[in-house]
Amino acid sequence: MPDPLLDIRGIDAFYGDFQALFGVSLRVNAGEVVAIIGANGAGKSTLLKTIAGLMHPSSGDIIFDGASLGAMPAFAVVKRGIALVPEGRRLFPSLSVEENLLIGAESRRKGPWTLPRIYDLFPILAERRHVPATSLSGGQQQMAAIGRALMSNPRVLLCDEISLGLAPIIVKDIYAQLPSIAGEGLSVVIVEQDIAQALKAARQVYCLQEGRVALQGDARELTRERISAAYFGV
Repeated sequence: MPDPLLDIRGIDAFYGDFQALFGVSLRVNAGEVVAIIGANGAGKSTLLKTIAGLMHPSSGDIIFDGASLGAMPAFAVVKRGIALVPEGRRLFPSLSVEENLLIGAESRRKGPWTLPRIYDLFPILAERRHVPATSLSGGQQQMAAIGRALMSNPRVLLCDEISLGLAPIIVKDIYAQLPSIAGEGLSVVIVEQDIAQALKAARQVYCLQEGRVALQGDARELTRERISAAYFGV
């Protein structure tokens, strides 16, 4: 087996005195889609924030492309090639759609993702490129947040709850673009509460339960009973 592109090795993470992650390990291969599922408070968003450099593990290590990220700050992690699509989208309200997208290119990493490529992926953003980002619908804002992250030309794209609060038809449209995104050679890690959507999109699935990995395996082989048991801790 080749070495994974992203190798999370037994990390613990805290908010003050509260421990949110307990010895979490996870592997992501190049060009692979990995889903992280679990109930609210399971530690999914904390895990993505820690990978992205917004938090730092108190123990364990994060190995990316063969090197430890250590306590690297978030801006340096982006320059290394990991980009986060945060929960809630976090677009800049004072900027236009296109200006939000261009912010993603500040890392100046070379790669296939340019404004024309983003507009090909999400044509509605091209139509509305000059309007304030907050005037977009929820689904369009999610597309803009994904586009902004892709503009940094990452090797790993972290997506935190991209279906949250969106209509099912919009979620389906966004997930329909994942093969095109992964087809560029990116690895994609998605945090998702919608188990059915996660199983369709991903090759590997990890289920977190109270900050621990309760289940890991091939999405095509995990049974509904095993997933339910790990998800609910029963």
